Amino acid sequence: MKIGFIGFGNMAQALADGLIFKDAIRPGQIHACAKNWEKLCRNTEPKGFVPCRDSGELVDSSDMVIIAVKPYLVEEVIAPIREKLTGKMVVSVAAGFLFDRYEEILAPDTHHMSIMPNTPVSVGEGIILCEDKNSLTPEEIQSFRGLFSRIALIETVETKNFGIAGTISGCGPAFAGMFLEALADAAVLHGLPRDLSYKLASQMIVGTGKLQLQTNAHPGAMKDAVCSPGGTTIVGVAALERKGLRSAVIDAVDAIQTKRNS
Repeated sequence: MKIGFIGFGNMAQALADGLIFKDAIRPGQIHACAKNWEKLCRNTEPKGFVPCRDSGELVDSSDMVIIAVKPYLVEEVIAPIREKLTGKMVVSVAAGFLFDRYEEILAPDTHHMSIMPNTPVSVGEGIILCEDKNSLTPEEIQSFRGLFSRIALIETVETKNFGIAGTISGCGPAFAGMFLEALADAAVLHGLPRDLSYKLASQMIVGTGKLQLQTNAHPGAMKDAVCSPGGTTIVGVAALERKGLRSAVIDAVDAIQTKRNS
């Protein structure tokens, strides 16, 4: 399968890098086009991806077309290739641009689905949310999942919950990065080298997440499992509770949702 990215910014590159990292497809099967030709060439040619001069050339060369531009540019980039897209599998990563909106601008009977990936797809440990409302055939959905499950956990989400699910999976890496950095800073404060501090904190987050996924354990039970009565961990947990860690995280998510809905 040949994949074409219209727009080749951070998220498009993360998806492309992940597919190559996991040997899901060959570099030459990835095509991309973008407004800035020189920048596009810098981001594609060293990795073996194929830069295309325009979207028409890209669509002709691709089986799956991924719309990866800013939401305000979607209608502009689709207009000149509207009819060409009817024979392709169209996937969108444009934030907030969901099925019903695409139905208004794509040609009738175009097969399309809106998704929301997160940046860890670049190392094969991502999440891809798929809107439950789509017009792909069962065979196309199977093809999509067969390819992208190599780089991400794929979850189908109802349209009404797409925003909050995206906040957790898409904004969450920023929160995790802040926690990771704070944990490492504390380790450095107490004499641990910074590179080792980052490595330990990162693997702790990866391992804890995998443990929860594999066991389906309640996060509270996982916390309790390492908190001995009168021990060191519970002292740290109590300090985090006094500082309002839980409420801060809940407030952060609530602030994002308020902005999304404003």
